[in-house]
Amino acid sequence: MSIVYARRTAKFNAAHRLHNPAMSDEWNLATFGKCNNPHWHGHNYTLEIVVAGEPNPETGFVVDLAELKQIIEERIVSKCDHRNLNTQVDFLAGKMTSTENFAIGIWHQLVDHIPSGKLHCVRLHETDNNMVEYFGD
Repeated sequence: MSIVYARRTAKFNAAHRLHNPAMSDEWNLATFGKCNNPHWHGHNYTLEIVVAGEPNPETGFVVDLAELKQIIEERIVSKCDHRNLNTQVDFLAGKMTSTENFAIGIWHQLVDHIPSGKLHCVRLHETDNNMVEYFGD
C-alpha cells in the first residue's frame, strides 16, 4: 500500500479575544497578555489540510484538490474570514478561541466531508511563529 499525503492551504483573517469569564480580569491579563484585549485583536491565519490515502488508479489523486478547496471554502473560510471567532463562528460558540481549540473545531467541520482519502491533519498557523497541528481524536 502506498500512502500519500495531499495538502491544501487556505488563508483568511479573523479576530478574537482570549478571555476566561470564570477568572478575574487580572488573571486573564496575566495569562493572555495582549491577546486579552477587550477590543479584540486579529490574525492572518494560514490553514493547511492534509488528506492521506492511496492514489486513485484512474486519476492518480488521493483527493481532488479543487474539490477539497471548495469544501474548505464552504465549511471554514466563508464562516471565519473577516469574522470575530468569539461571536460569529457557530462551531466555536461557547469555546475558548485558542488556536488549539480552533484547529479541533476545523477538524470536526471537515472530517465527514472529505470525498476520498482520510483527513490526516489540520495545521493552523496563527502567526509566522505560532502553529498547532491536530490529528483527530
